[in-house]
Amino acid sequence: MKMHILSGGRLRMKKSIYFPEADRAETVELPVSCVLLRHAQGNVLFDTGCHPSVCSDAEARWGNLARAMVPLMGPEGTLPAGLESLGLAPDDIDVVINSHFHPDHCGCNGYFRKATFLVHEKELALARSPEAAASGYLPADWDHPMPMDTVTGQRDLFGDGRIVLLPLPGHTVGLIGVLAALERSGSFLLASDAVPFRENLDREVIPRNTWDADVLTGTLAEIRRLEAGGATVLCGHDDAQWQGLRKGPEAYD
Repeated sequence: MKMHILSGGRLRMKKSIYFPEADRAETVELPVSCVLLRHAQGNVLFDTGCHPSVCSDAEARWGNLARAMVPLMGPEGTLPAGLESLGLAPDDIDVVINSHFHPDHCGCNGYFRKATFLVHEKELALARSPEAAASGYLPADWDHPMPMDTVTGQRDLFGDGRIVLLPLPGHTVGLIGVLAALERSGSFLLASDAVPFRENLDREVIPRNTWDADVLTGTLAEIRRLEAGGATVLCGHDDAQWQGLRKGPEAYD
C-alpha cells in the first residue's frame, strides 16, 4: 500500500480558535490535508478538502464562514489538481472516508460519483439536524446521492489491518481518524482535527471550536497511547509538520 499526502487547500484563521490564550488579532496559516491510500483492493481517500470554487468566491459557498476561514490557495492547491498530478481522475476513487463534515474536510465530496462514502453515524445525524447549518455543516459539501456507509466504532476497512477507522470524537460528535499501516514507513494515525496542531496534543490545549472538551481529552489520551505504540500522528492543520512531509507523487510505502 502507498500513501500520498495531497493539498486540500490553505486557510488563514485566528490563532485563538486553536490556542485560546493567543491574541485575538493574531492569525495563522493552516494547510488542509487529504490522504490517498492506494490499497490492492481500491483507492481510498481520507477527506476531500475545500471546494475549488472558494478560491475565487468563498462567501458564495461558505456564507459567513468565509469570514473565519479565508482561503489562500488557487485551484492548483485543491484535491482535484492533486489527484491529476498522480494521473488519477475522481472516478478512480473507490472509497472516501470523511473524518467529519466541516467544509474544509468534505468540500470536494461531490466529485467522487463512483465512490462509497464512510462517515460516523453521529456525524451524519448532526449534519441532517435542523441546527446543522449553524454548526458549519453545509449540504452543498456533504449531501450527495452517492452511497453512504455509517461507522459506529472501529472498523478494519479491508480486513487486513492496513486501513483501520477509529472514532476520535471531541472536535465534533462523530470525528473519525484512520490508522494506516505501511510496510516500510510504519503506521500513521490520520488524526484530522482531533489534533489540529502538534502543540494541542503536547500541551493538551483544547481549541475553542471543540464540541466537547471532556470527550476530546479522552481522545487525546487514546492518541498518545497509539503514538506510544509506534504510530506517527498526522495533524489536521499543522504547517510546521506539513512542510516536512512528502507530498504528491512522493509517496510513503
